[in-house]
Amino acid sequence: MRTRNEDQIDFVITWVDGNDPDWKEEKNRFTSTSEDDNRVQRFRDWNNLQYWFRGVEKFAPYVHKIYFITWGHIPAWLNINNKKLIIIKHSDYMPSKYLPSFNSNAIELNMHRIKGLSEKFVYFNDDVFLIRPTKPSDFFYHGKPCDSATLNVHCLDANFGFNYAAYQAIGVINKYFPFHQTIKRNWSKWFTLKYGKNLLRTIYLLPCPRFPGIYQPHLANAFLKSTFTELWEKESEAFDETCSHRFRNKLDYSQWTMRNYQLASGNFHPRSYRFGKSFFLEKNKDSIDDVVSYIRHQKGKMIGINDGDLTEEIFLHDRDELCRAFESILPDKSSFEK
Repeated sequence: MRTRNEDQIDFVITWVDGNDPDWKEEKNRFTSTSEDDNRVQRFRDWNNLQYWFRGVEKFAPYVHKIYFITWGHIPAWLNINNKKLIIIKHSDYMPSKYLPSFNSNAIELNMHRIKGLSEKFVYFNDDVFLIRPTKPSDFFYHGKPCDSATLNVHCLDANFGFNYAAYQAIGVINKYFPFHQTIKRNWSKWFTLKYGKNLLRTIYLLPCPRFPGIYQPHLANAFLKSTFTELWEKESEAFDETCSHRFRNKLDYSQWTMRNYQLASGNFHPRSYRFGKSFFLEKNKDSIDDVVSYIRHQKGKMIGINDGDLTEEIFLHDRDELCRAFESILPDKSSFEK
Protein backbone atom coordinates (compact mmCIF):
# COMPACT_ATOMS: atom_id res chain seq x y z
CA MET A 1 0.00 0.00 0.00
CA ARG A 2 1.34 3.42 -0.99
CA THR A 3 1.51 6.08 1.71
CA ARG A 4 0.47 9.68 1.31
CA ASN A 5 4.09 10.73 1.68
CA GLU A 6 5.13 8.52 -1.25
CA ASP A 7 2.57 10.18 -3.51
CA GLN A 8 3.32 13.82 -2.69
CA ILE A 9 5.26 15.94 -5.17
CA ASP A 10 7.18 19.08 -4.25
CA PHE A 11 8.32 21.87 -6.55
CA VAL A 12 11.68 23.59 -6.09
CA ILE A 13 12.55 26.92 -7.70
CA THR A 14 15.70 29.04 -7.46
CA TRP A 15 15.59 32.81 -7.75
CA VAL A 16 18.03 35.71 -7.56
CA ASP A 17 17.22 39.40 -7.23
CA GLY A 18 20.02 40.86 -9.32
CA ASN A 19 19.05 44.37 -8.18
CA ASP A 20 19.51 43.70 -4.46
CA PRO A 21 22.35 46.04 -3.31
CA ASP A 22 23.26 43.78 -0.37
CA TRP A 23 23.55 40.77 -2.66
CA LYS A 24 25.65 42.81 -5.10
CA GLU A 25 27.93 43.97 -2.32
CA GLU A 26 28.58 40.45 -1.06
CA LYS A 27 29.03 39.13 -4.59
CA ASN A 28 31.53 41.86 -5.41
CA ARG A 29 33.61 40.99 -2.34
CA PHE A 30 34.29 37.57 -3.79
CA THR A 31 34.25 38.36 -7.49
CA SER A 32 37.25 37.47 -9.61
CA THR A 33 37.15 38.58 -13.24
CA SER A 34 38.61 35.22 -14.21
CA GLU A 35 35.75 33.22 -12.76
CA ASP A 36 32.63 35.36 -12.46
CA ASP A 37 29.96 35.32 -15.16
CA ASN A 38 28.84 38.94 -15.17
CA ARG A 39 26.66 38.84 -18.28
CA VAL A 40 23.73 41.14 -17.62
CA GLN A 41 21.20 38.57 -18.84
CA ARG A 42 22.10 36.20 -15.99
CA PHE A 43 20.50 38.44 -13.38
CA ARG A 44 18.23 41.03 -14.99
CA ASP A 45 14.58 41.06 -13.94
CA TRP A 46 11.90 40.04 -16.44
CA ASN A 47 9.20 41.00 -13.93
CA ASN A 48 7.26 37.77 -14.51
CA LEU A 49 7.87 35.61 -11.43
CA GLN A 50 4.30 36.17 -10.26
CA TYR A 51 3.13 34.25 -13.35
CA TRP A 52 5.20 31.27 -12.26
CA PHE A 53 3.21 31.12 -9.04
CA ARG A 54 -0.09 31.74 -10.82
CA GLY A 55 0.70 28.92 -13.23
CA VAL A 56 1.53 26.50 -10.44
CA GLU A 57 -1.64 27.30 -8.50
CA LYS A 58 -3.89 27.06 -11.54
CA PHE A 59 -2.22 24.26 -13.48
CA ALA A 60 -0.65 22.12 -10.71
CA PRO A 61 -2.94 22.45 -7.66
CA TYR A 62 -1.80 19.02 -6.44
CA VAL A 63 1.69 20.29 -5.51
CA HIS A 64 2.51 19.51 -1.89
CA LYS A 65 5.09 22.20 -1.07
CA ILE A 66 6.99 24.85 -3.01
CA TYR A 67 10.56 25.37 -1.87
CA PHE A 68 11.65 28.85 -2.93
CA ILE A 69 15.45 28.98 -2.83
CA THR A 70 16.94 32.44 -2.48
CA TRP A 71 20.09 34.16 -1.24
CA GLY A 72 17.87 35.92 1.27
CA HIS A 73 15.88 38.42 -0.72
CA ILE A 74 12.12 37.96 -1.23
CA PRO A 75 9.86 39.65 -3.82
CA ALA A 76 7.86 42.43 -2.17
CA TRP A 77 4.60 41.01 -3.50
CA LEU A 78 5.18 37.42 -2.29
CA ASN A 79 2.83 36.13 0.41
CA ILE A 80 5.28 34.30 2.65
CA ASN A 81 2.40 33.09 4.86
CA ASN A 82 1.05 30.78 2.18
CA LYS A 83 0.96 27.31 3.75
CA LYS A 84 2.42 25.66 0.65
CA LEU A 85 5.38 28.04 0.43
CA ILE A 86 8.68 27.42 2.22
CA ILE A 87 11.42 30.04 1.90
CA ILE A 88 14.85 28.42 1.80
CA LYS A 89 18.09 30.38 2.10
CA HIS A 90 21.34 28.88 0.85
CA SER A 91 22.54 28.73 4.45
CA ASP A 92 19.50 26.59 5.38
CA TYR A 93 20.69 23.58 3.43
CA MET A 94 24.16 24.06 1.91
CA PRO A 95 27.20 23.06 3.99
CA SER A 96 28.84 26.18 5.43
CA LYS A 97 32.15 25.48 3.68
CA TYR A 98 30.46 26.26 0.34
CA LEU A 99 29.02 29.61 1.44
CA PRO A 100 28.51 32.21 0.24
CA SER A 101 27.78 30.73 -3.16
CA PHE A 102 26.90 32.49 -6.40
CA ASN A 103 27.28 29.26 -8.35
CA SER A 104 23.94 27.93 -9.62
CA ASN A 105 25.50 24.48 -10.10
CA ALA A 106 26.49 24.24 -6.45
CA ILE A 107 23.10 25.54 -5.33
CA GLU A 108 21.36 22.85 -7.41
CA LEU A 109 23.67 19.95 -6.54
CA ASN A 110 22.78 20.27 -2.85
CA MET A 111 18.99 20.42 -3.20
CA HIS A 112 18.56 16.95 -1.70
CA ARG A 113 19.78 18.37 1.63
CA ILE A 114 16.69 20.59 2.00
CA LYS A 115 14.96 19.59 5.21
CA GLY A 116 11.52 18.12 4.57
CA LEU A 117 11.89 17.86 0.79
CA SER A 118 9.84 14.98 -0.62
CA GLU A 119 11.47 12.05 -2.38
CA LYS A 120 9.72 13.17 -5.58
CA PHE A 121 10.32 16.75 -6.61
CA VAL A 122 10.39 18.88 -9.75
CA TYR A 123 13.12 21.47 -10.16
CA PHE A 124 12.37 24.74 -11.99
CA ASN A 125 14.61 27.58 -13.03
CA ASP A 126 12.75 30.87 -12.66
CA ASP A 127 12.37 31.15 -16.44
CA VAL A 128 10.38 27.91 -16.83
CA PHE A 129 6.59 28.22 -16.53
CA LEU A 130 3.48 26.04 -16.53
CA ILE A 131 0.98 27.32 -19.08
CA ARG A 132 -1.63 24.54 -19.25
CA PRO A 133 -3.22 22.10 -16.77
CA THR A 134 -0.92 19.29 -15.66
CA LYS A 135 -1.41 16.04 -13.73
CA PRO A 136 0.92 14.38 -11.22
CA SER A 137 1.49 11.67 -13.85
CA ASP A 138 3.04 14.30 -16.13
CA PHE A 139 5.98 14.36 -13.73
CA PHE A 140 5.95 10.96 -12.03
CA TYR A 141 4.39 7.71 -13.24
CA HIS A 142 4.37 4.66 -10.98
CA GLY A 143 6.99 6.39 -8.85
CA LYS A 144 9.38 7.08 -11.72
CA PRO A 145 10.32 10.55 -13.03
CA CYS A 146 8.79 11.35 -16.42
CA ASP A 147 11.31 12.46 -19.03
CA SER A 148 12.37 12.16 -22.67
CA ALA A 149 15.55 10.20 -23.38
CA THR A 150 17.23 11.46 -26.54
CA LEU A 151 20.86 11.20 -27.59
CA ASN A 152 22.67 14.32 -28.74
CA VAL A 153 26.04 15.69 -29.83
CA HIS A 154 27.25 18.56 -27.66
CA CYS A 155 28.93 21.23 -29.78
CA LEU A 156 31.29 23.37 -27.74
CA ASP A 157 30.88 27.14 -27.74
CA ALA A 158 33.75 28.74 -25.84
CA ASN A 159 31.60 31.81 -25.17
CA PHE A 160 29.25 29.79 -22.96
CA GLY A 161 31.08 28.06 -20.15
CA PHE A 162 27.97 26.22 -18.96
CA ASN A 163 28.23 23.98 -22.03
CA TYR A 164 31.08 22.13 -20.36
CA ALA A 165 28.62 20.79 -17.76
CA ALA A 166 27.12 18.62 -20.50
CA TYR A 167 30.53 16.99 -21.03
CA GLN A 168 30.97 16.40 -17.32
CA ALA A 169 27.52 14.87 -17.07
CA ILE A 170 28.00 12.47 -19.96
CA GLY A 171 31.44 11.54 -18.63
CA VAL A 172 29.84 10.26 -15.44
CA ILE A 173 27.29 8.27 -17.41
CA ASN A 174 29.98 6.60 -19.51
CA LYS A 175 31.82 5.78 -16.30
CA TYR A 176 28.96 3.69 -14.94
CA PHE A 177 26.93 2.59 -17.96
CA PRO A 178 28.12 0.68 -21.07
CA PHE A 179 26.37 2.44 -23.94
CA HIS A 180 24.88 -0.28 -26.12
CA GLN A 181 24.01 -2.61 -23.26
CA THR A 182 22.25 0.23 -21.48
CA ILE A 183 20.19 1.17 -24.53
CA LYS A 184 19.31 -2.48 -25.21
CA ARG A 185 18.25 -3.02 -21.59
CA ASN A 186 15.69 -0.21 -21.85
CA TRP A 187 15.03 -0.28 -25.59
CA SER A 188 11.36 0.65 -25.34
CA LYS A 189 12.17 3.73 -23.26
CA TRP A 190 14.73 5.09 -25.73
CA PHE A 191 12.85 4.20 -28.90
CA THR A 192 9.28 5.42 -28.58
CA LEU A 193 7.19 7.52 -30.92
CA LYS A 194 6.51 9.84 -27.98
CA TYR A 195 9.79 11.57 -28.83
CA GLY A 196 8.66 12.51 -32.34
CA LYS A 197 11.38 13.81 -34.65
CA ASN A 198 13.84 13.89 -31.75
CA LEU A 199 13.96 10.11 -32.03
CA LEU A 200 16.10 10.61 -35.15
CA ARG A 201 18.91 11.97 -32.97
CA THR A 202 19.14 8.65 -31.15
CA ILE A 203 18.90 6.58 -34.33
CA TYR A 204 21.70 8.52 -36.02
CA LEU A 205 23.98 8.34 -32.98
CA LEU A 206 23.45 4.69 -32.11
CA PRO A 207 26.72 3.56 -33.83
CA CYS A 208 28.77 5.61 -31.33
CA PRO A 209 31.02 3.53 -29.04
CA ARG A 210 29.94 5.46 -25.94
CA PHE A 211 27.16 7.84 -24.94
CA PRO A 212 27.92 10.89 -27.13
CA GLY A 213 25.63 13.16 -25.12
CA ILE A 214 22.03 13.52 -23.99
CA TYR A 215 19.69 16.24 -25.26
CA GLN A 216 19.06 18.82 -22.53
CA PRO A 217 15.95 20.92 -23.17
CA HIS A 218 15.65 23.95 -20.89
CA LEU A 219 12.60 22.76 -18.98
CA ALA A 220 11.79 21.68 -15.43
CA ASN A 221 13.19 18.28 -14.45
CA ALA A 222 11.54 15.63 -12.28
CA PHE A 223 13.95 14.11 -9.77
CA LEU A 224 14.11 11.51 -7.06
CA LYS A 225 15.95 12.81 -4.02
CA SER A 226 17.57 9.39 -3.72
CA THR A 227 19.27 9.97 -7.10
CA PHE A 228 21.16 12.91 -5.61
CA THR A 229 22.11 10.89 -2.52
CA GLU A 230 23.37 7.97 -4.59
CA LEU A 231 25.46 10.12 -6.92
CA TRP A 232 26.94 12.14 -4.07
CA GLU A 233 28.14 8.83 -2.63
CA LYS A 234 29.67 7.84 -5.96
CA GLU A 235 31.09 11.22 -7.00
CA SER A 236 31.60 13.06 -3.71
CA GLU A 237 35.05 14.35 -4.62
CA ALA A 238 33.96 15.76 -7.98
CA PHE A 239 30.80 17.36 -6.55
CA ASP A 240 32.68 18.77 -3.60
CA GLU A 241 35.09 20.45 -6.02
CA THR A 242 32.19 21.98 -7.95
CA CYS A 243 30.57 23.28 -4.78
CA SER A 244 33.84 24.87 -3.67
CA HIS A 245 33.63 27.19 -6.70
CA ARG A 246 31.82 30.34 -5.59
CA PHE A 247 31.00 31.14 -9.23
CA ARG A 248 30.20 28.89 -12.15
CA ASN A 249 33.29 27.18 -13.49
CA LYS A 250 33.92 25.34 -16.74
CA LEU A 251 34.76 22.18 -14.79
CA ASP A 252 31.52 22.18 -12.81
CA TYR A 253 29.09 19.30 -12.60
CA SER A 254 25.42 20.24 -12.73
CA GLN A 255 21.90 18.89 -12.24
CA TRP A 256 22.27 17.44 -15.74
CA THR A 257 24.43 14.73 -14.18
CA MET A 258 21.50 13.67 -11.99
CA ARG A 259 19.07 13.75 -14.90
CA ASN A 260 21.39 11.73 -17.15
CA TYR A 261 21.89 9.17 -14.41
CA GLN A 262 18.14 8.61 -14.07
CA LEU A 263 17.85 8.16 -17.83
CA ALA A 264 20.82 5.80 -18.16
CA SER A 265 19.68 3.67 -15.22
CA GLY A 266 16.22 3.31 -16.80
CA ASN A 267 14.67 4.90 -13.74
CA PHE A 268 12.21 7.04 -15.70
CA HIS A 269 8.98 6.89 -17.66
CA PRO A 270 8.94 8.17 -21.28
CA ARG A 271 7.10 11.46 -21.81
CA SER A 272 6.06 13.11 -25.06
CA TYR A 273 8.35 15.77 -26.49
CA ARG A 274 5.23 17.91 -26.92
CA PHE A 275 4.96 18.34 -23.15
CA GLY A 276 6.94 21.57 -23.34
CA LYS A 277 9.29 23.65 -25.42
CA SER A 278 12.28 25.86 -24.67
CA PHE A 279 13.09 29.08 -26.51
CA PHE A 280 16.24 31.18 -26.71
CA LEU A 281 15.60 34.89 -27.10
CA GLU A 282 18.63 36.01 -29.04
CA LYS A 283 19.38 37.52 -32.42
CA ASN A 284 19.10 34.91 -35.20
CA LYS A 285 17.44 32.40 -32.85
CA ASP A 286 13.89 32.37 -31.49
CA SER A 287 11.68 35.43 -31.91
CA ILE A 288 9.48 36.95 -29.23
CA ASP A 289 6.50 36.46 -31.56
CA ASP A 290 7.01 32.69 -31.47
CA VAL A 291 7.27 32.69 -27.68
CA VAL A 292 4.17 34.84 -27.25
CA SER A 293 2.20 32.63 -29.65
CA TYR A 294 3.24 29.50 -27.74
CA ILE A 295 2.01 31.03 -24.48
CA ARG A 296 -1.23 32.60 -25.72
CA HIS A 297 -2.29 29.45 -27.57
CA GLN A 298 -1.01 27.22 -24.75
CA LYS A 299 0.62 24.90 -27.25
CA GLY A 300 2.37 22.86 -24.55
CA LYS A 301 2.09 22.42 -20.80
CA MET A 302 5.43 24.07 -20.07
CA ILE A 303 7.70 26.70 -21.58
CA GLY A 304 11.32 27.61 -20.96
CA ILE A 305 12.53 31.08 -21.98
CA ASN A 306 16.28 31.62 -22.08
CA ASP A 307 17.53 35.20 -21.83
CA GLY A 308 19.95 35.69 -24.70
CA ASP A 309 22.29 38.45 -25.74
CA LEU A 310 19.58 41.09 -26.24
CA THR A 311 20.19 44.82 -26.30
CA GLU A 312 18.53 46.76 -23.47
CA GLU A 313 15.96 48.19 -25.88
CA ILE A 314 14.96 44.79 -27.23
CA PHE A 315 14.97 43.28 -23.76
CA LEU A 316 12.50 45.89 -22.47
CA HIS A 317 10.24 45.32 -25.49
CA ASP A 318 10.35 41.53 -25.13
CA ARG A 319 9.78 41.71 -21.37
CA ASP A 320 6.59 43.71 -21.87
CA GLU A 321 5.37 41.38 -24.61
CA LEU A 322 5.96 38.35 -22.39
CA CYS A 323 4.10 39.86 -19.47
CA ARG A 324 1.12 40.65 -21.68
CA ALA A 325 1.11 37.08 -22.99
CA PHE A 326 1.21 35.61 -19.48
CA GLU A 327 -1.48 38.04 -18.35
CA SER A 328 -3.75 36.78 -21.13
CA ILE A 329 -3.81 33.24 -19.68
CA LEU A 330 -3.14 34.03 -16.01
CA PRO A 331 -4.94 37.31 -15.24
CA ASP A 332 -5.92 36.51 -11.65
CA LYS A 333 -3.67 36.88 -8.63
CA SER A 334 -2.70 33.67 -6.88
CA SER A 335 -2.78 33.03 -3.16
CA PHE A 336 1.01 33.41 -3.27
CA GLU A 337 0.57 37.14 -3.93
CA LYS A 338 -0.31 39.73 -1.30
